[in-house]
Amino acid sequence: MSLEVREVSVHHGPIRAINKISFDVQAGELVAMIGSNGAGKTSLLRALSGLNRSAEGSARWNGFELLHTKPEILVRHGVSHVSEGKSVIPELTVEDNLNLGALWRRDQSQAHRTRQSLLDHFPRLAERMKQSADTLSGGERQMLAICRAMMSQPELLLLDEPSLGLAPLIVAQIFETIRDLTTTMGLTVILVEQNAMSALKVADQGIVLNLGSIAAIGSAQSLIADPKVRAAYLGY
Repeated sequence: MSLEVREVSVHHGPIRAINKISFDVQAGELVAMIGSNGAGKTSLLRALSGLNRSAEGSARWNGFELLHTKPEILVRHGVSHVSEGKSVIPELTVEDNLNLGALWRRDQSQAHRTRQSLLDHFPRLAERMKQSADTLSGGERQMLAICRAMMSQPELLLLDEPSLGLAPLIVAQIFETIRDLTTTMGLTVILVEQNAMSALKVADQGIVLNLGSIAAIGSAQSLIADPKVRAAYLGY
């Protein structure tokens, strides 16, 4: 199983947000996609999850074409997307948000087991099941967004800026949990992040985007060790 992205371009009017990008992600890998604001990271992620239309190219997950496919169909094919700051319904309780994530699951007893496993990873949410999502802290809402996406039992998880606006300690906890979920649940993860060093530390592979093109790609450790990547994106 793998994700194969070939010659994908995404345009926003006259602007080429993504320009003929190609890369592969192997099943079970956690890939950190880093780059400055405007590099095209979110545009690519939204194209892979059916929220943006691509101008050209192909992106296949286990042979199934992702581009131009409705998000609800992608969920049924094992693809979940956690958008930046928009993946919980604030008026609903934590419990209701989680149940909504399992809407497509036929076996509700199995969905209940998934929920319990996730709450074991995020015990803070277990204490807040009856609270509405808008009463949660920023870190708790991000935990809930990840759990809600995981309730559909995805094989490919697309995460957009999960650290945005969070305290460093909470960021470290969330990244370590993402790493743990990747291992224990057999996930493949693409993690789009401005917090480049933290993302690369938990990732297997890294992709550096610059102005819609791939500037560097390789193992996370090799990118951390690359002087040019360090100077341009890691701040030292």
